Amino acid sequence: MSDLTLNQAIDNIYASINNDNEELDIHIAALKAAMAREGVKQAVFDPAKLVQPNRQGRKIMQSYFRKKGVTVGFSA
Repeated sequence: MSDLTLNQAIDNIYASINNDNEELDIHIAALKAAMAREGVKQAVFDPAKLVQPNRQGRKIMQSYFRKKGVTVGFSA
């Protein structure tokens, strides 16, 4: 796996979510590695780019990512 930037890793997460979560766990691992390299504590996502941008969808995403060791936030 090549070293992705944080933005590339987040873009891969969006693509995975829009493709029925295809390879989502792999992309989460890459995101976690990019966050560690860049010293970032929280990945910030744009709710408008999510399949289910409502509160319930955001909470499900936060919960799943938390289980994988990634803290998720959302931009306004």
